Amino acid sequence: MPVLLVRENGRARGWPACVGAVGLGAAALALASVWTSGGWATGIGAAVTTLSGLLAERLQPQREAAAAGDADRTGADALLRTAGGRIPTLRQVDRPEPAGAHPADGRPADGGRVPGAAPAYIRRDVEPQLREALGRAGFVLLVGESTAGKSRLAHEVARALFPRHAFVRPLGRAALPQALRVAGARRRAVLWLDDLEEFLGADGLTTAMLAALPAPVPGRRIVLATMRTQEFRRFDAREESRLTGSDRDAWRTQRDVLRQAEVVRLARHWSPDERARAAAHAEDPRIAAALRAGERFGIAEVLAAGPELLAAWHDAWTPGANPRGAAVVAAAVDCRRAGLRGPVSRDRLRALHGPYLAQRGGGDLQPEPFDEAMNWACTAVYATSGLLVGNYTQGYTAFDYLLNIPGLAPVPEHLWQALLSGVTAAEAYDMGLLAHQEGRPARAAEALSRAQLGGVPGADFLLAITVGDAGRPRRAAADLAAITRRREYALGPCHPDTLAARHQLAFFTGEAGNPHAAAGRFAALAADTASVLGPGHPDTLAARSELAYFTGESGAPAEAARQLSRLLADRLRVQGPEDPQVLATRRSLIWYRGGEPARTEAELAELLADAERCLGPDDPHTLAVRSSRAALAGRAGRTAEAAAAWESLVADRTRVMGPDHPHTIYARLEWGRALASSDRPEDARAVLTRTLGEARARLEPGHRHLRLARELLAGLPPPGGHPA
Repeated sequence: MPVLLVRENGRARGWPACVGAVGLGAAALALASVWTSGGWATGIGAAVTTLSGLLAERLQPQREAAAAGDADRTGADALLRTAGGRIPTLRQVDRPEPAGAHPADGRPADGGRVPGAAPAYIRRDVEPQLREALGRAGFVLLVGESTAGKSRLAHEVARALFPRHAFVRPLGRAALPQALRVAGARRRAVLWLDDLEEFLGADGLTTAMLAALPAPVPGRRIVLATMRTQEFRRFDAREESRLTGSDRDAWRTQRDVLRQAEVVRLARHWSPDERARAAAHAEDPRIAAALRAGERFGIAEVLAAGPELLAAWHDAWTPGANPRGAAVVAAAVDCRRAGLRGPVSRDRLRALHGPYLAQRGGGDLQPEPFDEAMNWACTAVYATSGLLVGNYTQGYTAFDYLLNIPGLAPVPEHLWQALLSGVTAAEAYDMGLLAHQEGRPARAAEALSRAQLGGVPGADFLLAITVGDAGRPRRAAADLAAITRRREYALGPCHPDTLAARHQLAFFTGEAGNPHAAAGRFAALAADTASVLGPGHPDTLAARSELAYFTGESGAPAEAARQLSRLLADRLRVQGPEDPQVLATRRSLIWYRGGEPARTEAELAELLADAERCLGPDDPHTLAVRSSRAALAGRAGRTAEAAAAWESLVADRTRVMGPDHPHTIYARLEWGRALASSDRPEDARAVLTRTLGEARARLEPGHRHLRLARELLAGLPPPGGHPA
């Protein structure tokens, strides 16, 4: 059996297949092990109990090696290597765990106590599709939920097709450039990017890097990646539409990488045919147990003990159980949900978990000591994975199965602030981009400011947009004007990056109170974008959409409606009826076209039903349609209905976007207007006064929402008085 070791910066960390006698001469044991990264003379090397190659917490290495271990984990030469320091071939990678597969339930097939080999590979229904993709494409991306079996499937197929290819796997984002160089220098190579999301973002993979790979001939030099469905969805059309104004450079950079790939999707739940193939291996108690779990869980999911780990986390909050361990896991989960993609050190988890424990009861839970909590969190379930994956030297990450559990509360402010105070500039950029995509502009601005100070490319542009989205459009327009001038000078006025900056400058010019100037800028931009990118390009359509909007806001609703009618026809042809931007264009057209109120209300009701069906009730586009319906009710004199609609919208926008988002503030102001029109002046005064006081701290002086708040308050009768 080939011997495979993980080597980082020239030091073996190990994946040897250790063969030894167990008991009185039991069968040979194939077990992956990891050695400490400190000096061999200390005698601290010991085999781990997990097959993932990560050192178990209960075998903690020397603490003085922590700094060196953290450097190794993210080092520029951190590639998977053999014991001799060479890049392995796929034939040598004879277990799926070094490829990133979650270790399977470690109970051996014969029912004994010694961990055995990985369960038999069970052919998946999409395997022929993956084989075809690898035969014709230079970049293939396998997408599926956590523990769906992506890495195992990719490993088995790639190893069967390309046994002599070099297996080039970077072990961190910092090693990506070296991995690209190594893959490009080999005649035959598979560049393996398990969990592709970890290689995107600041200093991450770009289309230029992919293009620089020499002759990415299908079957010769291949990029094979996996990605969780939840991460992949961040780059679909719905997510694009969430980004206020237009596309974002950083988001587009990552999206464009994904567009280079041929995507193969893997379902979490197994089909009847797959379950039948699994039944042929039911003599393995692990597979038999997975089959008995029924169709609620996927077989790979059960083999990786995902449901058991989740249940263990929930049960650990019980007083006297492992509540501190549960709090540590909660902190680690939220670190990843906040956008921190790298491991978290033991000391940081010690500092971060306290508020989680206090929130659930603190000392009343009889929490265990911290060392015991860490041991519990890292202990593998049947030698698969623990709730935390990693070790003292490398740091820890939460098992990814826990990241997308329905009903998780938003990442709390205490965790966000504590993280932000100690992250690198690149990590701050990742956190800021994620916060921006999730509609948290205040958080995004904090993180991106740190990224800009650290010199992360593109952080200035994304920060300017975030500042505008957070309620400071004049500041954003000034910053974007400078960025646009720099790009025009360096790249020319019609370079795609310059066009993106011009788009944002035009948008925030209008948001700052000058819709005429914005309309003029968008008219010129739409023509240039169509010339450079084509009339059907999303950026061209986006520029036309903003042109129509600011034309309407300039006092020409009929002309805006004419533009929107033509735009809707083009978008339907290019994007289809369920695209979020098509739904947004329908809303704008209904609003600016006006006409008979009953017809307008019917059209908005139909649009709301379509938006809820296509996008869901909490999508910003769906909430915007509800905003239009509430405003229409107020215009029609149904003030009580309008007040109730705005109150409901305030609650939902606060939950989805946060209380400080300008859209939430606007809904609160319109709620106050509706209350005043409903002869409830004191209720209106309370809402408007509170909103104005809180908005002053968030919005720049002179913001239109602040002006509206003052106008509405001035129109109320004096306290205790009556309207004139």
